[in-house]
Amino acid sequence: MIEAQETGGSYMDRIEKSGEKYKQLFGDGVPAAYATDPDFQDILSRFIFGEVFHQGSLDDKQRELITLVVLTTNQTLPQLKAHVHAALNVGLTPIEIKEAVYQCAPYIGFPKTLNAIAETNEVLKARNIALPLESQKRVEEDNRFEQGLAVQVEIFGDIIAKNRENAPANQRHIQDDLSAFCFGDFYTRGGLELKTRELLTLCIVSALGGAENQVKAHVSGNLNVGHDKETMIAAITHCLPDMGFPRTLNALHCINEIIPEK
Repeated sequence: MIEAQETGGSYMDRIEKSGEKYKQLFGDGVPAAYATDPDFQDILSRFIFGEVFHQGSLDDKQRELITLVVLTTNQTLPQLKAHVHAALNVGLTPIEIKEAVYQCAPYIGFPKTLNAIAETNEVLKARNIALPLESQKRVEEDNRFEQGLAVQVEIFGDIIAKNRENAPANQRHIQDDLSAFCFGDFYTRGGLELKTRELLTLCIVSALGGAENQVKAHVSGNLNVGHDKETMIAAITHCLPDMGFPRTLNALHCINEIIPEK
C-alpha cells in the first residue's frame, strides 16, 4: 500500500487549519452545502482552506486578490460575492478589490467585468462603503497611449517594438489598442502596484484556458517586474481550486518552459 504524503502536517492539522482559515475569511457561518452535500463540502474546505491556502509564501491579501480575479474570469459570481466579503475581512481596501476586478476587463471583456462589478458593489453597499470610490485614473486622453506603451516596455522590453513593427498594416490598430487600453487605461491606474497587476494578469490568462502564448508572455513579464518562479508557482497553485487541474497544469508547463527547472 502506498502511503500518501500529507501536505503541511497530519490529517488533523488539515482539518484544524481549514476551520481556522474559513472562520478568518468568512466568520462563524456554516457553508450551506453541509445541509445537502456534507462529503463534498468537507473535500472542498479541507483542500482549499486546509492545504492550498498554506502552500507557498503568498499572504492572505495576495491570495484573496488572486481568488477575486479567477472567480471574475470564470464568472462564478455567487462565490465572487463571498470572497469580496473575505477580501475585506483580511484587510484589503475597497479600492484594491475594485482595481483587481477592473484588471480583468482587457482579458475577459466588458460584459463579464460589469457582472463582477455589480456583485462587488452589492457587497460594498452592504458593508456601508460609499460609492463611487476615489478615482484611480492616472492618464488623460492625450497621453494614455504613450503612458501605456511605456508600461508595456517596462514589463516586456524590446519585444514590444518588434511586435509593433511586425504587425500587418491592417492590424496595427490592435497594437495601438493594446498599448492605450490594456496598459494605458488599466495598468497605469493607482490602487495596486505594477507587480501585483502583473501577477494577477498571469492568473487571469491562466484561468481563461487556451491562452498559453499569453501565459508565457506574462511569465516573462512577471520575471521582469521582480517575481521569481516560486511566487508564480504559488499563485497558480492558489488558482487550482477555482480553475481545475487542466488549466493549472497548462500554466505550470508554461512557467517551466520559460524558467526551466535546474
